[in-house]
Amino acid sequence: MIKQDFNRIDPKRRNIVAHKKKQFAEPAYEKQEYPHRLNLYEIPPTADITLEDFEKWAIDRLRILAELEACSFRNKTPSETAEHIKPLLVKYLPLSPNSSAPSSVGWRDPKLQKERQKDHYSHFILRLAFSSTEDLRRRFARIETALFKLRFQTDDTRERQDFVRSLDFDWETVSEEEKRALATNLRSATPGLKKEELEEGGWFKVDFETVPELVEQRRVFLKAGKAYVPVREQMSMVLAGFTERLDKGLELTSRALPRLDEDDRLTPILTHLSKNFATPDAHISDSDSSLPGAPINALSIDALSQHFPLCMRNLHLTLRKNDHLKHFGRLQYTLFLKGIGLSLEDSLVFWRASFKKKTDDEFNKEYKYNVRHSYGDVGGDATRRGRGYSPFSCQKILTEHPPGSNEAHGCPYRHFSPDNLVALLQATGVNDRDVLRGVREDVADDKKRYHIACNRVFEYAHKAELRRVKEEGTWPASELDTIVHPNTYFKRSYLLKNGGKVGVEESGRGDEMEM
Repeated sequence: MIKQDFNRIDPKRRNIVAHKKKQFAEPAYEKQEYPHRLNLYEIPPTADITLEDFEKWAIDRLRILAELEACSFRNKTPSETAEHIKPLLVKYLPLSPNSSAPSSVGWRDPKLQKERQKDHYSHFILRLAFSSTEDLRRRFARIETALFKLRFQTDDTRERQDFVRSLDFDWETVSEEEKRALATNLRSATPGLKKEELEEGGWFKVDFETVPELVEQRRVFLKAGKAYVPVREQMSMVLAGFTERLDKGLELTSRALPRLDEDDRLTPILTHLSKNFATPDAHISDSDSSLPGAPINALSIDALSQHFPLCMRNLHLTLRKNDHLKHFGRLQYTLFLKGIGLSLEDSLVFWRASFKKKTDDEFNKEYKYNVRHSYGDVGGDATRRGRGYSPFSCQKILTEHPPGSNEAHGCPYRHFSPDNLVALLQATGVNDRDVLRGVREDVADDKKRYHIACNRVFEYAHKAELRRVKEEGTWPASELDTIVHPNTYFKRSYLLKNGGKVGVEESGRGDEMEM
């Protein structure tokens, strides 16, 4: 006879918590703290943030990653890259050391925690955005590793060592007996190694695949599949560990992406961010792009066109050749001119004079309303009226409304064939063979670095002026970052060609605006 266990719970009654109570229960997450400036991003964030912070933090980090990638494409040295990125990091993604906080609170200082929270969250947001394809994952991992390396090199020595000691890396310490037995091999295989470093310094033994950079440069001793790494080469091992963990994390994230398809709040933001990885989006206001006091009116556009980027230069040349532009060409060019400071009245005068084959009645019926609508003078809702539409960014021009037959809008670097692109560049005064060859390489199907090609042409056309402002130190590095907006191109070109000042002659005197 089987004895009955009265303490045993009936399986059908074991779940005593109502389903709806479990479904709508508030999850309890452990609050995350950041004792170190550096982060391997192994633990996903769990706290709530607003959608505004979600998007803003991701865009700020994307600006930094885009600049790092641009520096590598433009063959900047590590020191030049660090000098270029430093002010941008301070502006968009600051990370202060523990020593900057009051000693009474240390790393628990609210300001440090907020900075590190933004860094932590922005990384995982972009990880969501760039896990969908192998190409995006590879690019993201490469540039994130470059950012981590830059921060690791500039970190405080004591704080960096504290961070390394906190890591759970599988590093085997070389014993004193083994070190003495291999002393000759270690000394000969490690260039620049001093006797004191060999005898007193620490050594680690790791799988040789984890330090490919050191193996490639023949800076470590290899034995039985292990690389003997001195403590001074610690950065290479930390970078290898960071990359390995990031690659695994991206792979896991890509598998979880289908679950986000039903979230109509996050999916549009993530899609927008992934598109911006080719050319970061740039929202520019009229006050940022216009030049108060500059002689910008309907009669000065021809003279000012020398400062236009190639997309707007092509629209202007086509307009002057055909006395007409199709709808999207007019919209793109009108908003650009609005952004550089052309008033609605002058814009109407400019377009009426440009469409000289049209009668006044035809212009008023078919074109005038569209110009006024772009400026917000008519149509639209109450919030947009009076401001109109913003000028198109490079990202918008690249990804929306590709030009069709007999249309001149879009980006020549993307929408022109290489031969037609080179012909247009030569027609606008770019004849340097190295520059043209570099542009061809940038716009090739396997590269698609359209914004880099545009910046290459800008640097060629303004090389003397750029050298001057760098030598004089009159422009900060943040004003010389990669151009991702046509109106930024115009403003920077105009200021460089005018000595960094805007002068307007009125009755023999000039008003100036410093950059």
